[in-house]
Amino acid sequence: MPDEDSKIDHYVLEYRKTNFEGPPRAKEDQPWMVVEGIKTTEYTLCGLKFDMKYMNFRVRACNKAVAGEFSEPVTLETRAFMFRLDASTCHQNLRVEELSVEWDATGG
Repeated sequence: MPDEDSKIDHYVLEYRKTNFEGPPRAKEDQPWMVVEGIKTTEYTLCGLKFDMKYMNFRVRACNKAVAGEFSEPVTLETRAFMFRLDASTCHQNLRVEELSVEWDATGG
């Protein structure tokens, strides 16, 4: 993003999920979701789902009179991950069972 520019009033972020295997490319039947009125050069997009294969994002700057061109789309992935604690290698005060972990101050 450019340094702060006094001519820019706000930004518009658009994103769409493509969610398919292979090289990142837009699936034209997916609509762009729009976030308007972003006043800073940073934005946190909430509500994304884990393990979406690909999502396309683009942004444009606007002032009170006109909107600029959209940036080139950027493709991101929200990878999911799985992890487990191993009862045989964890701290002696942790009691690890199937789907639960408890702290045992007496040392197990």
